[in-house]
Amino acid sequence: MTGSFARASLAAATLFALAAPAVAHSTLEVQQAALGASYKAVLRIPHGCGTEATHTVRVQIPEGFYNVKPMPKAGWTLQTVTGPYENTYVNHGKGVSEGVTEIVWSEGNLPNEFYDEFVFRGTFADTLEEGPFYFPAIQECANGEEAWTDVSGSGDMPAPSLTLVAGGGDAHAHHGVMAAPAGTNIGDLTISGAFTRATLPNAPVAGGFLTLINTGAQDDILIAVETPMAREGQIHEMAMDGDVMKMRQLRDGLLIPAGETVVLEPGGYHMMFMGLTGPIAEGDAVPVTLTFERAGTITLDLIAAGSAADAPAEDHSAHMGH
Repeated sequence: MTGSFARASLAAATLFALAAPAVAHSTLEVQQAALGASYKAVLRIPHGCGTEATHTVRVQIPEGFYNVKPMPKAGWTLQTVTGPYENTYVNHGKGVSEGVTEIVWSEGNLPNEFYDEFVFRGTFADTLEEGPFYFPAIQECANGEEAWTDVSGSGDMPAPSLTLVAGGGDAHAHHGVMAAPAGTNIGDLTISGAFTRATLPNAPVAGGFLTLINTGAQDDILIAVETPMAREGQIHEMAMDGDVMKMRQLRDGLLIPAGETVVLEPGGYHMMFMGLTGPIAEGDAVPVTLTFERAGTITLDLIAAGSAADAPAEDHSAHMGH
């Protein structure tokens, strides 16, 4: 770890002696990636330092994550620190022996009352080991810092992390997430065919669809869905009530019986994303986190297909006001 990160850890300890500890940790939005695959890191900064605004965010790039490119952020100055790698990696047939080792967004203003995201992408070497991988990060404020640099997995200021997994034979990675169309496994569940639809400008809601196969001997339940693209994610069912198609929220979740397949599709079970933060364009990858009662939590991308204008008409008026 660099000297600046070691000094920041000491400064952070001093700060916490003067201010109440933060409740929320700095985390990565997508917390699983495949070895040898590209990965889009969305670093979530949940608050400032005590009551002070964050003006600088630093992210350390560990060995094994190469070809790094940060995303500029409006209102912030972007800088990178480069240096030699310990190993040489192959990128599009060429050897890469040096690159970005630290990213710095500075001269910004993130008040303690708000949260923000900082984005960069790169590639994980296929020589890394499966398991946790950490991106130590530091927030700098006017009179202190918060150093999310603990890589032990047991400290109060854990470094943002994800889990590296082996790339499957026919599975592939999309922005660092095991892409669902080829089949993604979590526990006894296989997820495939994940997609959403492009939306019209100012559309308040969007739907999400996929197929769930339970190969285990016990039932499971999809209990929650969420995406940063919307204020709230819900699980819904559309069914005929006499001659009328009605929609209802499955507040207790969606049962996935042992040994059976459950399809989320237009006109039936589906995910609904309420209060979109912006339009979804055709081809966009919408990250969605699914939480299952038994299998746990996984984040994957829904690829936007078609446009809402071309899709069969669906009455979403029942979703308004939730």
